[in-house]
Amino acid sequence: MEAAAELMGTLPADEVPLPLRRFARFERRKRAKLAGQHIAAQLEKDAGFRERVAVPLRKAQPELAEAVEEGRLPPAADPVRVAVLAYLLRPQGWTALVETARDELERSASASEGEAAERRIAELREEVAAARAGRAAEVDRLRSELREVKAEVTELRRKLHDARTRARAAEERAEALAAQSERERAAARESAAAAEKELRRLRGRLARAETDAEAARRAAREGRNVDDVRLRMLLDTLVDAALGMRRELALPSTIARPADAVAGAGAPGAAANPAMTGRSLSDQDPQLLDRLLSLPQVHLLVDGYNVTKTGYGELPLADQRRRLLSGLGGLAAQTRAEITCVFDGAELDAPVATAVPRGVRVLFSRPGQTADELIGELVRAEPPGRPLVVVSSDREVADACRRAGARPAPSTLLLRRLGRT
Repeated sequence: MEAAAELMGTLPADEVPLPLRRFARFERRKRAKLAGQHIAAQLEKDAGFRERVAVPLRKAQPELAEAVEEGRLPPAADPVRVAVLAYLLRPQGWTALVETARDELERSASASEGEAAERRIAELREEVAAARAGRAAEVDRLRSELREVKAEVTELRRKLHDARTRARAAEERAEALAAQSERERAAARESAAAAEKELRRLRGRLARAETDAEAARRAAREGRNVDDVRLRMLLDTLVDAALGMRRELALPSTIARPADAVAGAGAPGAAANPAMTGRSLSDQDPQLLDRLLSLPQVHLLVDGYNVTKTGYGELPLADQRRRLLSGLGGLAAQTRAEITCVFDGAELDAPVATAVPRGVRVLFSRPGQTADELIGELVRAEPPGRPLVVVSSDREVADACRRAGARPAPSTLLLRRLGRT
């Protein structure tokens, strides 16, 4: 078929048998596939077409073609080629050659099938052996896993047993704790009942005590009312006597302060006051100034520049005076004490206008007079027995004031007190 299909593509169109001309234009493999039956029929009935198809085969294998024409089969010849040449050349006895070639093909096919079967059997045996080996390995692996699983199950059973043991112990402890808690609650209820009973008893006692106290307060108020009446009558008598004495002596209703009379002329000397409050305290005691300012009718004399130059001497004199007087104004408002601040007038070129806070008296020494001398005049102007405090860190001023009956105090105490104002 393939030789005829190949020949059809090389022949002129008019030399191709009429039944096959419509297939001559096809590609060779397509011609062999689609025109196979028509080619076989034409080869069977057209001897000339067979001869022309056999020409290329005779040229390609002349020895095999000559042997086929002589009616003999060369050894080791291809049965297919022998059958094709015998069919196309059709020598005497060609059918026997075709049958012989077919038998040879069948024997070859049987032998090939036997070899294939043997190879398949060998392959299957190898597969079986590999499967057996794999199965053995799988069985070993499964056995190993089974042993591990059994060991794990044993461990889990042991842990489960331990957990159950601990659970039973925990349940027993819980039951014991519950019993103990119930006993404690019962004891607590009993204690609460006893406490409630005691509380009621104490409340009764408290009510009786409050009743007794109220009765005692009522009796005390009644007795106090009698005492208050007697005291009020005594005070009224004393006040009326004092008013009568003031009218008899013709004393004025208001008097000026002694310090107001000090304008430069010296005042008579004053006797010392040995009973001055605060003498038992040290000059550096922080409570000294507070204790002295709490005295009734106390007069506080301040050495102005001595205080300012101790606390903030870097400021100009005007700022020093303004800051000190502002603090003294707050101190006067708090303590209601009489406060006099003395500055040295020798350091001033001319009189200055100073804003004086309420409750503070400001004095400047006269030309030729020092502030220390003016403080001495103020101390001597006070009557004996009046509390008098002089604030100055000057040792001479402090000694002179102490001899005159005044209580000296260092400037640091006043600065500390003003810092809290």
